[in-house]
Amino acid sequence: MEQREKWATKIGLILAMAGNAIGLGNFVRFPTQVAGNGGGAFMVPYFLALFLLGIPVMWVEWVQGRYGGKYGHGTLGPTFYLMARESVKPRTALIFGLIGGALAFATTTLLNSYYLHLIGWSAAYSWFSITGAYFGKNTAEFFSQYLSNHGQVFLFWGITVVLLGIAVGQGVSKGIERWVKVMMPLLYVFAIILVIYVFALGSPLGDPKWSTLKGFEFIWSPNWTYLKENLWSVMLAASGQIFFTLSLGMGIIQNYASYLGPKDDVALSGLATVSLNEFAEVVLGGSIAVPLAVAYAPKIVPADVLAKGSDAALQWISENFGLGFSYTSLPNIFVQMGAAGRFFGALWFLLLWFAGFTSAIAMYNYLTALLEEDLGIPRKTGTWVVFVIYFLLGIPVVYISGYLDQVDAWISFQLALLALFDIIVGVWLFKPDNFWKELHEGALINVPEIYKWITVIVAPIFIALPLFGTAKSLIGTTLQWPARIAILAMLTIGAIETYYAIKKKYGEELEKNEVIIKV
Repeated sequence: MEQREKWATKIGLILAMAGNAIGLGNFVRFPTQVAGNGGGAFMVPYFLALFLLGIPVMWVEWVQGRYGGKYGHGTLGPTFYLMARESVKPRTALIFGLIGGALAFATTTLLNSYYLHLIGWSAAYSWFSITGAYFGKNTAEFFSQYLSNHGQVFLFWGITVVLLGIAVGQGVSKGIERWVKVMMPLLYVFAIILVIYVFALGSPLGDPKWSTLKGFEFIWSPNWTYLKENLWSVMLAASGQIFFTLSLGMGIIQNYASYLGPKDDVALSGLATVSLNEFAEVVLGGSIAVPLAVAYAPKIVPADVLAKGSDAALQWISENFGLGFSYTSLPNIFVQMGAAGRFFGALWFLLLWFAGFTSAIAMYNYLTALLEEDLGIPRKTGTWVVFVIYFLLGIPVVYISGYLDQVDAWISFQLALLALFDIIVGVWLFKPDNFWKELHEGALINVPEIYKWITVIVAPIFIALPLFGTAKSLIGTTLQWPARIAILAMLTIGAIETYYAIKKKYGEELEKNEVIIKV
């Protein structure tokens, strides 16, 4: 076993893991999925997917991370290799290592390449809200003009990524842990203030037909008819959301868990991560954007749609709610609030910035750990190498129309694929009994044994939903050459780097090619 840097405190670890999971997906993507999938109709399969997919895969990734950390690995390729060789010969285990390493590397580079720009947008809009820059203007046109001002876009991107580099460069306990101990409590405080305001807002336009209460009813009233008629699409959306909200299938849960001691708890810690994330997503994230949109519907919904009644207005909100909604329609709502709108607008976008930052820092650290552990590049130097990587990969995000959406569609498929391999390697090849033993090593809770079989059998079946759903959508998509090149390049580089890392440390046993059996 190798000595590596460890988390300084348990609370620091939990907040870092929760920060890793809590991101833009909680406050932007979750309301989007709820609004676009029948409101309350979405919540039923969502909770089903949480318990049968999210929690078991979360435990698998915590176990994998701590296991890899015992041998000095914070990246997925070598960890997959070590776990797979429990059942197969080293050369076959190498194949699984290459798959895991390639997918994790491609995810952390490609996803963060555009995710960092989205965080930069939030930083910009925090400033625009404080200064009132979009007040008195057409908010949709203002957003378009901002995206066209590439100097301004890179300025707020640069502020964000420089701060990320500083935090990661300071190390796990002295950097990441200290930053999340400040940012995560503030994130919850900001969100709770906004939720209290939304609850107190009632009917801001004086018409009880349009109130925040109606927004809550839309989310929390089970729409069984809609669910029955759209079961496949809603189940697909719900299971896909679980990957994004819990940061599964990326390799970054494993990276953070690799800084645990060999007997540190993973069972309760994994459950605590899920709980903190769900509180942020369902209770807080679900109580801000959609209720606000419904309460101010007459100000954001086109007049011809509004004239058709509340159902048509809700349908319009459902169809138009999304990432752009946060930078066009929601600013319009803050404008309607008058002077208070500057404060609550800044609070909303600062909340998004904090949420994005604490997720991006995990992906940033994954690449830094890869450079440090596999290639011998010092951490502080590695952080700025990663900065350059993200700058180069972020250029097509800004300058090539459609590139972001195409890469994002591929990432959705890739998350499900890697999560499936998490179970194939971390449970099936590692062997279910070994996984169960590792899960309970130093555990502060006793996980019900039914979850052993849920993890072995049910979770992989659930993963098939988003896996085949996203694969089907990709079949009908023609990727532009910039997206093709970026995806293929990152997968190839990830595989080559993983081969080098495994060969360097385990070359002798690869030559012997004998099954490694441990007790």
